[in-house]
Amino acid sequence: MKDIRQPTRDRRRGPGRLAGLLLALLVILGLSGTALAAPGGTAQQRPSTAGVPSRAMDAVDAMQPSWNLGNTLDAIPEETSWGNPKATRELLETVRAQGFRSVRIPVTWSAHQSATAPYTVDAAYMSRVKQVVDWALAENLYVVLNVHHDSWQWIEKIATDHDNVRARYDALWTQISAAFRNEPRSLLFESVNEPGFADATAEQKTKFMDELNTSFHKIVRGSGGGNKSRLLVLTTQGGSASQDLMDDLYTTISGLHDSNLVATVHYYSYFPFSVNIAGGTRYDDTARNGADDTFASMHHTFVARGIPVYVGEYGLLGYPDHNHPSRIERGEALKYYEHVGHLARVAGVTTALWDPGTWAYLNREALKWSDPALFAWIRSSWTTRSGTASFDKFFVAKSSRITAQSLTLNLNGTKFRGLWHGDTKLAEGRDYTVFEKRLTLTAAALTRLTGDRDYGVNATLQARFSKGLPWQIDVVTYDTPVLSDATGTAEKFTIPTKYQGDDLATMEATYADGTNAGPTSWTPYQEFNKAFRPDYPNGTIILTTETLESLRDGEPATLTFHFHSGAKVKYKVTKSGDSVTGTAVKES
Repeated sequence: MKDIRQPTRDRRRGPGRLAGLLLALLVILGLSGTALAAPGGTAQQRPSTAGVPSRAMDAVDAMQPSWNLGNTLDAIPEETSWGNPKATRELLETVRAQGFRSVRIPVTWSAHQSATAPYTVDAAYMSRVKQVVDWALAENLYVVLNVHHDSWQWIEKIATDHDNVRARYDALWTQISAAFRNEPRSLLFESVNEPGFADATAEQKTKFMDELNTSFHKIVRGSGGGNKSRLLVLTTQGGSASQDLMDDLYTTISGLHDSNLVATVHYYSYFPFSVNIAGGTRYDDTARNGADDTFASMHHTFVARGIPVYVGEYGLLGYPDHNHPSRIERGEALKYYEHVGHLARVAGVTTALWDPGTWAYLNREALKWSDPALFAWIRSSWTTRSGTASFDKFFVAKSSRITAQSLTLNLNGTKFRGLWHGDTKLAEGRDYTVFEKRLTLTAAALTRLTGDRDYGVNATLQARFSKGLPWQIDVVTYDTPVLSDATGTAEKFTIPTKYQGDDLATMEATYADGTNAGPTSWTPYQEFNKAFRPDYPNGTIILTTETLESLRDGEPATLTFHFHSGAKVKYKVTKSGDSVTGTAVKES
């Protein structure tokens, strides 16, 4: 990775020099009430009352951190169709109170726009979008407004229906531009979300992406009013941060000769880790290095050349989802969020957390975080680093004699301060040792902490560091899980499972000839929740209908279940017509 730790200026300071001078003037004039506390504790201008920094780079700085009102106005066909309540002023007030400085409002227009000329947008829907935008602006949030799922509903057909797609796209942005032309500059427009182009060559896709971005720019700039200097956000194909597509976007932006343009990409981590497939159960070197390289590329391609970057979506594709078992181990997810927050600050980019709704991050009915501890890690990453470790559990086998256990500390620029159990600091030397970042808990300490050695978490420790949040480490008593024989149907099959304190990490599926079994053919390690999922309360492992339908008739498949303790348990499953049988494999 190239060194990006010395950017041309410190973009972590927020609104920049001009904003600082304006703020100082407001203080002198006794108008300091127009400043708000930023997440890092410094004063931050209100975009709708004190204006927006004139330099695009400073304005996008002032937008960090950002949040997505996902699966709401972008839901199809109506705002509540995907399970979220209607957006309210109180929701946006909560978002601002939690430290966010900007909000991305994805909007899908297709169900409310005529599919034929003159492609008119329903006035009531435009009014509703404007209401939500104005609420956000009134809460002193910057706003990014876009064209969202239209990208795959009709825009992707541009190769085979070019003239109609262009006419509809241009008409859409003409109407949006007119409706919002007098809004303050704290409202940004984004050309289109994650566009893809069906039935097109690579060369054609590059041309179509440039064509849409360029047309968007021309229409908005020509609409007058505040749109003449509004910040415009231009995307890559698919929102991808791959180097070739970012290079294409740089060519488009540099060719427009407009200082008020912003580049946008999305970042959801290394795919196998993001969804837990192909053995991606840990935030390992592959995932970390991928993040390092991607954020370095954002910096060198755009930021170092004076073009700000808005990472319009980031998160993990399968996490969190409070309606299903967690497919990503919690500590591994925390390491991802901590790392991305750090990389964003080093690269000088603004990041927008993708929040699909009540079942994920912010509960939009209770107006509280579904997982406050997770949000604490996200929030902390905006301003500082936190220490972590190679894992967040010590597994102690109940059937074996207790021995010392070790983890590797990831200091992340901090200093290790010690290990605590509740309010009690453990004694270095007696309870634990640290040697070259290797943290070892002694057998005596583990014996005391496991107590009666009931299955599950017996104690939770905190590794504390010189800054950032403490790293929690569970002390877990377990034994290798036990799977039992079962019968079922080709639509429903579950494996009786005694978890014995352990947690399921992944499932490997193969046939006797060495080929992969399961719905994902390119890897033996199937996707968590999609192909299988644990049911801890009922003591089973569920094979999904998709997995059952993919099995070869009459040919046994060997399933290897991997658990977070490191235990592996084999199981054979055979489908014969409409019936499925499963047999536990006894290890020799």
